[in-house]
Amino acid sequence: MIKPYPYFRNTIHYLLFTICCFLQSCNSCNQAHTEKLNFFRYNQSSGITSLDPAFAKDQGVIWPCNQLYNSLVQLDDSLNIKPCIARSWEISEDGKTYTFHLRRDVRFHNDSCFNGGKGRYANAQDVVYSFNRIIDPKTASPGAWIFSNAVDKSEPFIALNDSTFQLKLVKPFRPMLGILTMQYCSVIPSEAIKKYGANFRSHPVGTGPFMFKYWKEGTALILAKNPNYFEADGQEKLPYLDGIKISFIDNKKTEYLSFKQKELDFINSIDASYMDEVMGDDGNLKNDLKEKFNLIKTPYLNTEYLGFLTTETTVVEKNPFMNKRLRQAINYGFDRREMLRYLRKGIGKPAESGFTPYGLPSFNGEKVIGYTYNPDKAKQLLKEAGYENGKGLPQLKLYTNETYKEFALFISKRLEQLGLNIKVEIDQPSILREWMTKGTVQFFRGSWLADYPDAESYFAVFYSKNSAPPNYTRFSNVQYDALYEKALAENDDVKRYEIYHQMENIILAEAPVVPLYYDEVLHFSQKNVEGLTANAMNILNLKRVKLK
Repeated sequence: MIKPYPYFRNTIHYLLFTICCFLQSCNSCNQAHTEKLNFFRYNQSSGITSLDPAFAKDQGVIWPCNQLYNSLVQLDDSLNIKPCIARSWEISEDGKTYTFHLRRDVRFHNDSCFNGGKGRYANAQDVVYSFNRIIDPKTASPGAWIFSNAVDKSEPFIALNDSTFQLKLVKPFRPMLGILTMQYCSVIPSEAIKKYGANFRSHPVGTGPFMFKYWKEGTALILAKNPNYFEADGQEKLPYLDGIKISFIDNKKTEYLSFKQKELDFINSIDASYMDEVMGDDGNLKNDLKEKFNLIKTPYLNTEYLGFLTTETTVVEKNPFMNKRLRQAINYGFDRREMLRYLRKGIGKPAESGFTPYGLPSFNGEKVIGYTYNPDKAKQLLKEAGYENGKGLPQLKLYTNETYKEFALFISKRLEQLGLNIKVEIDQPSILREWMTKGTVQFFRGSWLADYPDAESYFAVFYSKNSAPPNYTRFSNVQYDALYEKALAENDDVKRYEIYHQMENIILAEAPVVPLYYDEVLHFSQKNVEGLTANAMNILNLKRVKLK
């Protein structure tokens, strides 16, 4: 048995050393201090519940799964859909059949579940198995919804041969390609499930750029370079890193201090208590930190908004927000830019181009012109609504949770200048969601985070045939519904985006919501980190990262 050198302070560092030596088989590795090894270190404060992609419902699981597995298609940094395991694909003229042609050089990680311990090549039958497993009730995957009511009931997934996979839909649904980039759709081998069963969560086998090596829950997760990975960067094989070490510091303040002490290579955002220390009023790093850290700021597909109940229900009568002019007046009645400067240090973009956020390929701030601060216009609309200077209106209650209390107070104070009397009600998030679902609140704060990179995820919020969730406002518009259904069947992205812009303008005109701001991702990294990029889905991609 090899004894660890004295400078290996714990078993995790020793394991990093052992893996590095195994992968590189070089004398220089034997002499390296663990902190100098080519391992990328990040922290997952929320912990990781599983490494099974069937349970990749939150960031803690999605990020390591993105390193361990591949799907048929993948996203680039601009959220364009690119080949991955599938080298090409076609969509039938009726929009219901997707045919994917697979690469022949994609190999599963070496693992004892295979004969001889050597990973075999992935094929179309593996895709069929992986997708069927998602919808199998026995799996109990939270991702089963991605195919629910969308795929053909009899035979949705077909392997025409080893390298040709076919997906059949009940009706056209163009966002399906975006859904297939989700980690739920990762391709896995049946042999691993047969061997490990429920323990697959802690013994993953995929085709990704990194392989599973070690996981002590609550302490560390270590992934090592996959020497057989199929993707390359020009003539160089990916990935560049020897591995990844994930820690589980549950305190965000401690996480930032660890990053500051260079014990982590990367952190995703920072604790609010350090925001003034790190960020300037312009939403960028302070000058004295620009030589110490890198900051990547990119769109995040999350829209924060206020919602109105636009109809009467069995529990809500005499709803003043059924008056469109009142809803429009509130949209004009406060300064989103001032709000972001005051409460977010300029992080995020004012939602002045509708409900769907910037960062989506279909976003167009020239064709979709939303609300900006215009108190004169707001006063005129109140007058047209029959509530000049707020007269005749009862006290309006704005429901939110503690996290967004300051936003609600900011907006209520500004709207008071128009004569509106608004009381901010603070409730637990779970209780507020229940009330929104039942339609018992007329005015509420909400947020909408995209599950997949298509604006359809946002437009579904206003489709009248959808109940709550997602249609918490009970919005109903015949023209909007017709455009929504037309967009789902349109395979040409340019034409589909034109329809999206028409839908967005209907939402703006009818004003069932008050878009507040489009969120942004903040990625901080050490100066020696190269090749780290960010995307609006906030998916961590480490296959092209280098440590200088």
